[in-house]
Amino acid sequence: MDPKQSAHLARVGHLRAAFAEANERLVARLRGATGEAASRVPAGGWSAAQIAWHVSAVNNRFAGLISGDQPGPVALPDGFVERTWDEVLAGIPSKLQAPSSATPPPAVSRDEAISMLEESGMRMARAFDRLTPERGGRMGITHAITGTISVYQVGDWATAHISRHNRQAKQVLQP
Repeated sequence: MDPKQSAHLARVGHLRAAFAEANERLVARLRGATGEAASRVPAGGWSAAQIAWHVSAVNNRFAGLISGDQPGPVALPDGFVERTWDEVLAGIPSKLQAPSSATPPPAVSRDEAISMLEESGMRMARAFDRLTPERGGRMGITHAITGTISVYQVGDWATAHISRHNRQAKQVLQP
């Protein structure tokens, strides 16, 4: 096999597995909570179900960027070199305001949130399956939160986003 194709398949395999594991951890957290606990909205925050709703909405956006179903990625400039994901993460603020398109409704049930997470996880899996080496490494986005990243790194961002919100859901669900 061509070394470039082999490296691409290994990277996509890693992205797919890391994303699926993170998404399933959040699904498991919700499954382990009662419907009442998952829907309880803390003062000034979101319920665990609302957090999952938000995550699934963002997952769907990431899937569209990765697959090409949504506009956004453009050719990266000549000489672009990916920063490590740790370097990208270090620049992400600890507190962010979700865009209105990813702000959950006032009431979200646990079962609705689980269903949405599972569906968005399938969309991400299909997006990773469609990702080509050229799109993954030669195209990217520039975002205020991350700076310029490759489409491969959009997959890293999706996983980091779930992990961040899984920690928040854990805090919200603690008595």
